[in-house]
Amino acid sequence: MFRKILIANRGEIALRVVRACREMGIASVAVHSTADSDAMHVRMADEAICIGPAPSVDSYLSVPAIISACEISGAEAIHPGYGFLSENANFVQIVEDHGLTFIGPRAEHIRIMGDKITAKETMRKLGVPCVPGSDGGVPDLESARRVAGEIGYPVIIKATAGGGGRGMKLARDAEGLETAFRTARAEAKAAFGNDEVYIEKYLGRPRHIEIQVFGDGKGHAVHLGERDCSLQRRHQKVLEEAPGPSITPEQRAEIGAVCAEAVARIGYAGAGTIEFLYEDGEFYFIEMNTRLQVEHPVTEAIFGVDLVREQIRVAAGQPLSFGQDDLRINGHAIEVRLYAEDPVKGFLPQTGEVLLWQPAQGEGVRVDHGLKATDAVSPFYDPMVAKVMAWGRDRDEARQRLVRAVEDTTLFGIASNKTFLSEILAHPEFAAGQATTAFIPLHFDGWAGRRADEATLAAAAFLLGHPLEGGVKLSPPWRSGVVHIADATSRHQALVTVHGDGVRVAIGDIVVQVDPAGRSGHTVRLRIDGLTLSFRCLREGNVLHLDHRGAVHRFEDVTYAAAETSVAGSDGVVRAPMNGLLRALDVTAGMSVSSGQAVAVLEAMKMEHRILAPIDGIVSSVSVSAGMQVAARDVLLRIGEAPA
Repeated sequence: MFRKILIANRGEIALRVVRACREMGIASVAVHSTADSDAMHVRMADEAICIGPAPSVDSYLSVPAIISACEISGAEAIHPGYGFLSENANFVQIVEDHGLTFIGPRAEHIRIMGDKITAKETMRKLGVPCVPGSDGGVPDLESARRVAGEIGYPVIIKATAGGGGRGMKLARDAEGLETAFRTARAEAKAAFGNDEVYIEKYLGRPRHIEIQVFGDGKGHAVHLGERDCSLQRRHQKVLEEAPGPSITPEQRAEIGAVCAEAVARIGYAGAGTIEFLYEDGEFYFIEMNTRLQVEHPVTEAIFGVDLVREQIRVAAGQPLSFGQDDLRINGHAIEVRLYAEDPVKGFLPQTGEVLLWQPAQGEGVRVDHGLKATDAVSPFYDPMVAKVMAWGRDRDEARQRLVRAVEDTTLFGIASNKTFLSEILAHPEFAAGQATTAFIPLHFDGWAGRRADEATLAAAAFLLGHPLEGGVKLSPPWRSGVVHIADATSRHQALVTVHGDGVRVAIGDIVVQVDPAGRSGHTVRLRIDGLTLSFRCLREGNVLHLDHRGAVHRFEDVTYAAAETSVAGSDGVVRAPMNGLLRALDVTAGMSVSSGQAVAVLEAMKMEHRILAPIDGIVSSVSVSAGMQVAARDVLLRIGEAPA
């Protein structure tokens, strides 16, 4: 067994590996960028080494720096987590060339499965069912038309390299094929340096089902059932559960055996996930991830195994600690991903300081995270801040526990998708286990948050209209008067008057009595028209962060602020919406642009964001260039009116 393992990752997965190492009596080494010098994984590991500046390309993706850290620390093996270098075959080869052990599959298997065409061909030969489509890359439009005609519309065009939804376009009919084909190739070239694409039959309302496999590298493998990952937004997973609510025990045993046999035949070592689209009782292979998945906790919960521990054992040459007959499903588990993103701004990733972080606790609840209060969410890394998971004896118990866990998780200081997750969990279609990949586009297209209800508005007016000590002091004297409060979408005028031991709040036609009922830490209890309600809150100057039953709001006291007189961007000034790297600048001074036209591409939190022109006109000046790091609100360019 290894004496010391270096963890080539950060955040919650790095902490997850630290925990496994500790339980196995193995010393752990954390690597970190300068931005993560005080991060939780750095604090919790036995040793830590700084490997470079904040940008991941100069730190977590720097192979020489990671190898040097191994040599300095004396680590014998590297655990890559997921993301970053976890599926980089060249990195694996370099690790092995330096006499170190990579905790994961061999380079050849990563290379085979990293190319979607090769992966599909390999799996087809191994007996895994595949989506009807092209036999390989499609070189030109005429070939694309021929393939699409043979398999039938609609079809989806995908880049052979990469992922994350980039280089992926839908053609519903022959008329839309040309645009989809050319756009997919252009995106693939820009994102991955490879414009090769392939074509598959598009399934309208499938489920996204993935089979967890584990091989010992010596010709033996098992499967650990399936996870349903159908709930996705823009091809990014939002929620995962195990077992899949639509999969029968017979189907599980059949497809699981096929997958286990396939990876056993190629001598696969460690954890892997074979992903399928599932529709009308049929499975269609789409790709294999040669690593541990973000959503592995739900599998661990229902089988009672530690997949990270098993990864380490297999990498050290030990046999699997369980066989197929040892694996029995117990209960149900559901996990949601808590992201730093703002639904009001089109789910734009958010950065900033965490003012309050209180993860949920309780029976059957697990929260994987790497946060602490006063941490800053950086623009350099993935916007996922935590995974909230709940286990139950059956699906409904797991769902109800997760509803409570999401409501009990408090994150103030940065916008998040918490309210969005609460809405999903409460939706009748999800509660019934009927959600497919069409669920979020169908029910939440254009969703921009939950409007504050009467009680929440009254509470905000009450809490902003009176002095608060330590964020939650509820003692007289009160002041009467008008309070103007604003949230993300609207402004409200509240008349607050002293009435008994509390106040009377009038907002439009709404008139309620608000009385203090007590406080505990950041939790305030208010009696609103005789009904006692609990709110979690934090006051920061004129800003009030308020959380009530899963709905998070940010209110500001704008009583003495100047009224807004213009629409943002209507003056032609184009600003950076967040901190990030300006990946591309598509205009120059003197160019004509139209409202809604893409003028730049900003990369932040591992995602690319198009910046659009706010008005028609002529670019009068450009303040930046491609490759620059910019901060939120920085002026990128100015657009003036076109001459008459």
